[in-house]
Formats: sequence, C-alpha cells, structure tokens
Amino acid sequence: TGPLKDMNFSVPEEGGVRILYQFTSEPPAVSFRMSGESDGIIHIVPSKGILYLNGSLDWEIKPLHKLQVESLDVNGNVVKGPYAVTICVEDINDNPPEFDQVSYTGIVRQNSRPGKPFMYVHATDRDNPATPHAQLMYSILHHFPNPYSEMLFQIDSATGAISVSRTGSYYLDPQKQDNFTLVVSVKDMAGTSTNAFTSSTDVIILVKESLWKAPSTIRIRENSTEVHPVSISQVQSNEPDAIYGIFEKEKLPRLPFSIGQDGVIYVTEPLDREEKDTYTFYVTSKDNHGELVDKPLQIHVIVEDINDNPPVCQQAPTVIEVQENEIGGSNIGTLVATDMDAENTLNSRLRFKIESQVPEVPIKNLFYVQQDTGVLQLTGRSLSKIYASKYSLKVLVSDGAFQTVCDVEVHVIDINDQIPIFEKSDYHNVTIAENVPVGTVILEIQAKDDDEPDTGSSLIIYQVKEGDPNNTFIIDTDTKTNRGFVRINKDLDFETMPVYNLVINATNPEPLVSSVQYNSSSLTLFKVIVTNVDEPPVFLKPVYREVVSEDIAVNTLVMTVEAYDPEGDSVRYSLEGDVNKWLRIDSATGQVYTTSRLDREQKETYTVEVVASEMNNAAQKSKTLLTLHLLDVNDNLPRIATDSLVFFCYPVYGGEKAFIKAIDADEHLFYPKFTFSLADDMNTRNNWEISKVNATHAYLSPKHSNFEEKVYNVPIILNDNGKPPLENKVNLEVNICQCSSEKSCF
Repeated sequence: TGPLKDMNFSVPEEGGVRILYQFTSEPPAVSFRMSGESDGIIHIVPSKGILYLNGSLDWEIKPLHKLQVESLDVNGNVVKGPYAVTICVEDINDNPPEFDQVSYTGIVRQNSRPGKPFMYVHATDRDNPATPHAQLMYSILHHFPNPYSEMLFQIDSATGAISVSRTGSYYLDPQKQDNFTLVVSVKDMAGTSTNAFTSSTDVIILVKESLWKAPSTIRIRENSTEVHPVSISQVQSNEPDAIYGIFEKEKLPRLPFSIGQDGVIYVTEPLDREEKDTYTFYVTSKDNHGELVDKPLQIHVIVEDINDNPPVCQQAPTVIEVQENEIGGSNIGTLVATDMDAENTLNSRLRFKIESQVPEVPIKNLFYVQQDTGVLQLTGRSLSKIYASKYSLKVLVSDGAFQTVCDVEVHVIDINDQIPIFEKSDYHNVTIAENVPVGTVILEIQAKDDDEPDTGSSLIIYQVKEGDPNNTFIIDTDTKTNRGFVRINKDLDFETMPVYNLVINATNPEPLVSSVQYNSSSLTLFKVIVTNVDEPPVFLKPVYREVVSEDIAVNTLVMTVEAYDPEGDSVRYSLEGDVNKWLRIDSATGQVYTTSRLDREQKETYTVEVVASEMNNAAQKSKTLLTLHLLDVNDNLPRIATDSLVFFCYPVYGGEKAFIKAIDADEHLFYPKFTFSLADDMNTRNNWEISKVNATHAYLSPKHSNFEEKVYNVPIILNDNGKPPLENKVNLEVNICQCSSEKSCF
C-alpha cells in the first residue's frame, strides 16, 4: 500500500489472478478511477484503491500496459492525478520454436568447400528475443544414410547454415549416393536447459556433380591469324561468386594465357610451337577475402604444328670424298637436312632431288640421291680424276610447302693403296705415378702414309688395339702432321692395374683397295708402368643426401656413409661443420645418428662435412657433404605478428576496427589458414568482437563505448588448422589512449 503516485510494476505472464497494489486515499479523496490499456484484465476497486488482475497477462499479446490512476472526492472531482502506472509483462518460456518450412530441400556440389554454407534452415520463437527463451540452437539429430564414422554435413548452431564437413568434401560423390536426409533440431534456451522446447524438420540434400573440373588437354594451332585474345576453354567454380585467377610454376618470361571473371580461358597471343610446344599452368577460384574455394586445376595446352619452317642444310657445303675406284651403285655419303616442324609428321618430311651437276663429264647424271633419305650414290660408273677432281651438286630439299637448295661438293681422291707405317715398332715403356691428371700426354707417336695428302686415304687414325680393356688411354691425331698424342683418359689406379702392355694400330678413314691389307708395319708396342702413390680414402658417393622428418627421435640412424682406402688401410670417420650439434657419426662404421631434436624452422636443409681419414696416417683424408632435408611437422603454435600493434583512440565509440595478423613458422600447403576467436569468458565477449578478414587477418572491434583510457589484455584463441591442428591462447595488449592528429598514441 501507499499514496497515489507514478508507479512501475513487473508481472510474469501466465501468473493468474493477483493483487498488485493498494493506493491509500488522502482527504478529501474518497475513491479512485483508472483508465488506459487494461485489456479487461487489469482493474481497480474504486472505493478501496486496490489494483489487481482478474486473469493472466500474455507477453506475446502485449508486453507493456500503460494506465492512469486518479483520486476523486464525493462529487467525482479529481483530487490528485492522473498518475502513470506502467505494468511490464515478464516473458516466460511458453512457446516452442517453429521452423518456417515443414521441410527443406537443398543442392550441394561434389568437392564443395568445407564450412561454406549451401543452404539455411530458419526457425522463430514467439518468446522475448532479449531473453534466453527465444535464443535458438540448431543441431543435426540424424543423418540418413551415414556410411562413415563422421557426418558428411554440419550445421552452424547459431545461424542454421548447413555446409559439408571435411569428410563430406572428400567423400561426397553423386555416383555413389545422390541424396541424403538430415533431421535438424532446434532448441530454445540456447540449448542449455533440460526444460527447453525442441522442434525438428527434415532436410533433403541432393548431391550434384562438381562443376569445378579441369578441361581435357587443349590443342591450339601455332601462328594463328585470329584476333587475340581467343577463347580456348572455360572452367566453372561451385561457388557462384568465385573470383578466378591464373598462375604458372614454370617461371616463363610471360604466360600467354589469361582468364576472365566468367571462367573463360584465353590465349592472348599467337603461339610458336618451335619456341615452346606445351604449356602447363593452373587456374584458381577464390572468395572476396582471397581464400581458395576450390583446389587449383591444372591446365595442359599442346601447341599443334603447322608447316611454317623451311628445310635447313646442316652443312654449307656438304663435302664428300670418293675414291677413284669406287664402283657404280656405291653409297658415297649422306646429305643431312633438318626441319624445325614437328618430328615424324608430314610437315617435317623431307624429299631430296638433284637439280644440277657441275661439270657434266663424262656423263650428265653421275650421281643419284635417294628421295627420302638423302643418301648419295654413284649411278653406274667409277669416277676418275682425269675428267674432274671435284663435282658441285645442287640438291633441292622440300617439305611440301618450302624448298631449300643445299650445296654438295664431291671430291675425287686417289685410291687408298698405301698403309700407314710406324716410324718405330716399339716405343718401349714409360713410368708414371697413379695420380697423374686425366688429359696428360704421356707419349707422342708418328706413322707415315704415302697416299694423296689431305685426303681420307692419307689421314691416320690411331687406336689402342690391345691391352686397355677399360679405355684408360685415348690417342688424338694432329690432322696436319698425322702425329699421335697418347693421353690419359681415365684415372690410373696402381692397386687395380699396375702395368699396361699396349698394342697401337694406325688406319685410314677411307677403305683400302682390295689388293692391299694392313699388316704389322701399322702396329707398334708401348708399355705403361704405373707407380703407387699413398692416396686418401675414397667415398662411395660424391654426396650423401637424406630426407627425414624434423620430429624423428634422438639417436635415430639417418644414414651410413662409406669410404675405402685404396692402399687397404682402415678408415675412420668424423664430422665437421655440425654447428647445431644435431648429429654424431660412428668413427668405425660411418653410421650417422641424431644427437638432439631437429628443427626445420631453424634450418630446413642442414649440411655438414664428413671426413674420412686413414687410421695410420691421419693427414691422408677426404671430405664429402652430408645433407639432410627436413620435412615439416605441425609443431609451432600460431601467434600474433609483431607488427600487429593494436590501439584505439580515446574516447571509444564502439565499432572501430583494428587489423591483426596471425603467423606461425610451420610450412603451409598453398597458403596458411588460421581461425580467430575470443576466449570463452563473459567479460571478453561482452567487451570485444572479432571477425575474420581472410586466411591470415582479422578485425578486432570494441562492442561499446564504456572503455577507460588504459591498456586491456584481450585473450584471443588462434588455431592453425594444421595436421594435427594447434591452438594457442594469446593475450593481445590493446591500448585505449589519447591520439595525436596522425591517429597514433601520444
């Protein structure tokens, strides 16, 4: 009870009949009168001033009732008032949530991005939205069929957005199962109360084939005369608003391809097969935050040949030597020509034809060329220097579209009826150390040939005929003097071959006449004695490489290096340059072990030197490189980049944004991908909000203006979505401060 005045009342809905208040009268007032939004439920007893309800109020019908009460005297005149009486109806959870459709149907594409919504369900609750009574939480109750241990679909509990899970993105295939039925539930009270109301609905999902497919190999004819760019193919993302891009891994000076925002791929300029006959590049589809929405597609282009290159003579001119006694029909040489067009096609098929012969003696057609091979032959009679010592031929070479004339000179030379004769039949011996370098000349030899000088009949070719099974020696000829130079062709090794007894022969490139044969005069002897040198150990491999995971256990055997001493001494091993102290080597066996934890982020490729030394002479040693390539594991927590300095100018109005960046030291496939969230405590979530910008950045914003001028610690949860995913709670210092005109703290 109390005197008449402005009053506010809070009444729970569905509360039934009840007395709210009794106003006391003050003379000369004897009664009370009420007016306003009573809705037939709110009453006052005029004589007693009792304000009461004769039934239940309903928040869903009217959440607020505004009334006026005044006191009257015996004549009905107003003594006091009117005064405002406000009755607020308090909501109770008396309405279940309701979906806005009896059932839903959605379409999802194969290989859709995990977490990207392709449909929504929506429910409403008639209770007060400012209370938990109308706060709804969605979940998937059942999943038909569900052939895997994890669900193929997921739902955002707050928004009702349905998307494929990581499992679904990988396994969905319309060829195996083209429809699914989800039973989706919605609860009020944010799903936290056992007394919450629940409703459910069926969601039919149809699985369609992915639109994001690489086209088959694209074929483009070279040197096109069309106006460029020219459309050559098209791709389509499963995401309707995807932004298309193109990149290549070959690092070409220029990539003659582009892609439009409709997914059409263009060639931007005419291509030249002879410059490059194939191209491989990738097309991407991203969202407006720059994140990939599909895996990059590999595009393969083959440039098709046209006949746009003439034949080319390999030599100008081609010189052929023919002995006087060469019989008719003999092959005397080959004219070699090439064509840059595609091999084994009609565009590069060459045909040969003799156009002219100078001089035309003793007959006009002394020579014949095989049409498809370029092999030259004598037509029917031997040549004689009596008629001519040289013939000039013009040979027409054609590929069907182009023609080239090649010059051929046929030199008629004396018959080869003299054999080379060595000036010495035995060059005795030479003694050399086994460490003499390859290429060293160890002997000069000389033979003489009385055939016509400067021809193939008199040129001498020296070869080791016997005593050198491994081609340790090679002999060069000075074509002007026919002098031979015996050189070391391969490393000498006293331990395997201390003595060589060589037999050297001398021959001509032109065949001898049938009546003459090479004999012992064209042979000479030579003995090479190799002396021993104390050599350092020899490794079996020039470099030792191994790929290991950075998380292998300490004392793991990573490889074995092997070396031997040519003189048979025992070998001892050691390491040099192990600056990180990661490795040790067994001095006797060469087995290399880890001695501490490896770290790819500190050194991805770790190289040390392995030293092999003789046991009895440590000064004799060899070195080789040991290289470990460390494979990454997800072992670094994500963190806020040091350049993410966050401040807001005081006073804060709410809604301002500060840019923050997440990084970690691990290796990422294609690109890093972090998720940002606030720590799950009421104070943080009431004061701040965080929104993702792209895969590495987010915005932090204050939610209101009631901030003091000081430094706040905002706990942020970072997840790197790796395998396994790593999560880190970071306390971000946010400075609320007075700002200068340059928008920075004083």
